[in-house]
This record gives sequence, C-alpha cells and structure tokens, in this order.
Amino acid sequence: MLVWILFIALVIVFLALDLGVFHKTEHVIKSKEAGLWTAVWVTVALSFSGVIYWLFSSGMVENPTGLTPNNAVLKYITGYLIELSLSIDNVFVIAVIFQAFKIPALYQHRVLFWGILGAIVFRGLMILFGVALITKFDWIIYVFGVFLLYTAFKMLKSDESHFDPKKSWVFRQIKKIYPITSTINNHDFFVKRMGINAATPLFVALIIIELTDVLFALDSIPAILAITADPFIVFSSNILAILGLRSMYFLISRMLEKFRYINYSLVVILAFVGLKMLFSHNIELPEWVSLTVISVSLIAGIIASLAIPEKKK
Repeated sequence: MLVWILFIALVIVFLALDLGVFHKTEHVIKSKEAGLWTAVWVTVALSFSGVIYWLFSSGMVENPTGLTPNNAVLKYITGYLIELSLSIDNVFVIAVIFQAFKIPALYQHRVLFWGILGAIVFRGLMILFGVALITKFDWIIYVFGVFLLYTAFKMLKSDESHFDPKKSWVFRQIKKIYPITSTINNHDFFVKRMGINAATPLFVALIIIELTDVLFALDSIPAILAITADPFIVFSSNILAILGLRSMYFLISRMLEKFRYINYSLVVILAFVGLKMLFSHNIELPEWVSLTVISVSLIAGIIASLAIPEKKK
C-alpha cells in the first residue's frame, strides 16, 4: 500500500503546484504555454516507466498477473497511449461545452482543474471495480470486448456537431434542482442574487464535463483492461494521462478543424482493443503489436488530417 499512497501523494502535489503556484494568477493560456505543459506532462508520464521497471524488478509493488519488469513497462506505455488517444475525443466535447455556456478563456483552466480532480476520483473507483470484475468473472472480458466494438461503430456513425449541452438531460435536471444564472461573476461557481443562491455557467459546465468524463471512462477503462489487469499499471497510466488533459485541451482545441481524421484513429484503436478482448483466450499478441497498432493509428490520423485538403462546403 505504501507505493499506492506515495503515488497518490505525488498526484496531489502535482495538482497543488498546478493551481497554487503555476496558475495562481488566472490568465488566458496561449498555444505556446499549452504546448510546453503538454510536453512536460508527457515527459513525466513516459519517465514514470522507469519507476514501473524499478518497482516490478525490486518487488516493491504487488504483481498479481506475474509480469516481468520489461513486460510491465510495455504494458504501462501501451495503456498510457490508449488513454491519451481516447482523451483527444474528450477534448472535442469539452470545447463544445465551453462554447455552449460561453465560458471565457480566462476561467477555463479553473473549470478543468476541478473537473480533472473529480475525474481522478471517479476513474479510481471504476478501475477498482473493473479489475475486480475481470479477476472474479473471467467471462466479463467478452462483455467489455463487445461494448468496445459497439462504441467504435457508434463513433464511426455519430455526428458530434449536433451535440448541444443546453438541451441535455443533465442540464435540465440541474435547472430543476438548483437555480441557474446566465451571469458569470469572475471565477465563482455560485453567486447570490436578491437573497437567492444560484449556480453560474462555470458550475454547470463543470458538472457536465464531470459526467461526460464518466461516460468516456466507460470506453477507456475496458480498453486499458484489455492490455493488463494489473491494478497499479491501469491506475497510474490512466491518472497520468488525465493530468495532461488540461494542457492538451488548450493545445488541441485551437486546432480541432485540422485534426478532422483523428476520430477514425480512435475507431481503429477501440475496434482493435475490442477484438483483442474477444480473442484473448485464443490468441496472445505480443505487447509490441498493440503498441505499434495504437501508435500507427494515431500518426496516420494526424498525417491524413494535415495532408488531405478539406473539401469546400
């Protein structure tokens, strides 16, 4: 448990430094700053693979699936890339939510900070139950596989441009439970108007982002469980990918139109992982195959987006 406590403490330190030191003064995050922070988070996450090797080689962490140190590192990097790539789809939805509620760029980082803090808690619980299910019920892996294939098909056919957060079921329920004001009062989540407390658009956007992240986790958690059922690798790769989501949002959200083919990359990744789950008891693929498929899919989506000219409407 010491390793888990130290890792969670490290995450809390990262978050405290982020909001309390580096972003103490609210400001609009430019592409250059977002790119720098994205590079920092990716470097931290990839460097953590050295820690994974050390933990598994020294036996300091529980190893229920009997992984060798090299295999543990490969599974960690593969899992991290899966979570990072699926987070790209999350960026598209966050951009739509901020646009719908007219959240100023000045306060977007604050909303995302608290959103990611909640996401860490929810994902931790989902990973705990997901690993427990796979460990206890061997057949559940087929359910996850079918679900991922269905998600890939749905993603291929869906058109996210019609998504309107203000017409969503969540927004309607919040309005029933608590008064909502259309006024933004600095970075406050709540304001008092004529003696009545009301939620600002910042709070509404935060709640919808939290709930959409839970929906995205329904895809990403089974996806990483197809790579490994080791609890520490699943948790650490997932959380480190989430920590880099804020800076990735500010970097990618300004280039959404350029990456119009990245959705097809995500479809390929989800379909591959789903099939891997369905045939897991018959075919055992080396870890480098999964890593190659995920990397090539992402690179191909980016190159296609940049190389193929967009058709004029």
